[in-house]
Amino acid sequence: MAEGIATDGKIISVNVSEATGVRKNDVGKCLLVEGHGLEGDAHAGDWHRQVSLLAMESVDKMRDKGLDVGPGDFGENLTTKGIELVTLPVGTRIKVGEGVLIEVSQIGKECTEPCAIYYQAGDCVMPREGIFAVVVEGGRVSVGDDIVVC
Repeated sequence: MAEGIATDGKIISVNVSEATGVRKNDVGKCLLVEGHGLEGDAHAGDWHRQVSLLAMESVDKMRDKGLDVGPGDFGENLTTKGIELVTLPVGTRIKVGEGVLIEVSQIGKECTEPCAIYYQAGDCVMPREGIFAVVVEGGRVSVGDDIVVC
């Protein structure tokens, strides 16, 4: 990692939803299934965007613009604090908690049209600053868990 880039932080929210393109609800803890994603989440599956992550620092940027938003409001599965997620290159491995290992598979995303989140929040930071990962080694993840770039 580049000098000065934070490589460890905390999980501050674990979020799931039954549908895609909507705000997710903080469930506090969840099982990350190897090669699949968060148990019970609409985005889980056999593809390259099994888990989405967004930094609380990105959410705070939207709050500073006057939006009433919080963790999960941008559809992210894991809200983190202390790591500049958007600076991590594809292929970076991240350890979450005691045994979960995820690998960055995509930085940001292209939205062809505004989603429900955009209409509800007035903006969506996820396409610019969110990252996506696949689950290499599964296990439980909980609010308060350490998150460390390997």
